[in-house]
Amino acid sequence: MAAQRGKDLLLKLDDGTGNFVAVAGMRTQKLSINADAVDITSADSSGGWRELLANAGLRKATIAGTGLFKDAASDALIRTAFFNGTIANWQIVIPSFGVIQALFQISALDWRGDYNSELTFDLSLESAGPLSFTGA
Repeated sequence: MAAQRGKDLLLKLDDGTGNFVAVAGMRTQKLSINADAVDITSADSSGGWRELLANAGLRKATIAGTGLFKDAASDALIRTAFFNGTIANWQIVIPSFGVIQALFQISALDWRGDYNSELTFDLSLESAGPLSFTGA
C-alpha cells in the first residue's frame, strides 16, 4: 500500500436503514485489532521455548477518534447510540486497503471545548462481534 492521506481514513455508522453515513468531522482516527495469546508452555516444551495455542485467545478491535460534530443528523446518531447503549454496525474505510465492518458499542464519548476554539469530541468504540473485511 502506497502512502495515504490520514484524512482519508473514514468512520461510518449505519443510520438504521442499512445506509452508512460518515460520522461527523473526524480529525484523527485509530483502529487497533488485537488477539490475546494463550500460553500452553509446559516442562515438556521443546528447548524451553514458549508454545501458544492457535486461535484460542480473545480477539477484539477498538476504534478511537477525535472530531467535530458536523450536522444534527450525525450528532443524533452518535448521541442516541451512546445513551441507548446500542450495538451498531460500523465501517472503517481504509483507502487503497479495504473496508472493515463490524458491530461496535460506544464505550466512551467525551466533549471538549477551549475558550477560543470549537467544541470537539472524543469517541471510543469496542467490537461486539467478528470483523469482516472487503479488499479495495
